Amino acid sequence: MQFYEILVLSAVMGLSIYISYPVVMKRNLDQKMVLSLTGLALGILIFLIADVFSDASQLMYNGSLYGYGSSPSYDVIFGLSLFAGFFILFGIELRSKHGMSRMKISLLIAVGIGLQNLTEGLVFGAAAVGIGLSGVALVILVGFIIQNVTEGFPIGSPFFGHPENNNALILLFFLIGGIPTIVGGAVGFYYSSRVFSLVFDGLAIGSILYILLPMLKSVFTSSERTGTKSLYGFVFIGFFIGLAVNLI
Repeated sequence: MQFYEILVLSAVMGLSIYISYPVVMKRNLDQKMVLSLTGLALGILIFLIADVFSDASQLMYNGSLYGYGSSPSYDVIFGLSLFAGFFILFGIELRSKHGMSRMKISLLIAVGIGLQNLTEGLVFGAAAVGIGLSGVALVILVGFIIQNVTEGFPIGSPFFGHPENNNALILLFFLIGGIPTIVGGAVGFYYSSRVFSLVFDGLAIGSILYILLPMLKSVFTSSERTGTKSLYGFVFIGFFIGLAVNLI
């Protein structure tokens, strides 16, 4: 495949995140619907952690211990990246005088998803340049497009029920989440490395893990007034949606 073809297809992958925009920006949501959609967003984020780690574990595993075990050097690289992804965001919040506003939570979610999408772009770019748009590369393209559609929900979740005057912000945050896919596709066309992929896998997991914390605190505090049983169900449904999409 040619470089421009990789860019176009990576853009289709990354910008498919905007397909969820009309739902995310729906107005007049009652409290139960807000909690339901936020539960779906939480489930999707939890699945993304599992999904990225499954990719990272394949890179770290080398069967060095009687057919089991992983590479110590890769383990260290991944661990340091995980630490950095979590504590960079922790440091940002510490420096914030007014706590975590909806805007800041949405932005940090977009950054975490953007790091995850960068790794997806790297995988697609490397696969497509090697075998063209067929077989594995085609499956990766279709699967990532469908997965990226679901990623708009976590980014928009802090604004559920409060979309007024935030349209431009959410459009920008969607772009922050989607553009790294294009960057990853371009880089993957020319360069592929386990170390490079592990670094961004660790950063993505660490950052997504951190942004889950304020979301969980907010949603479970709110759910105390309406009950948590349905919230548990929607978190599971969100996780299952992520899993089902990834299996396509």
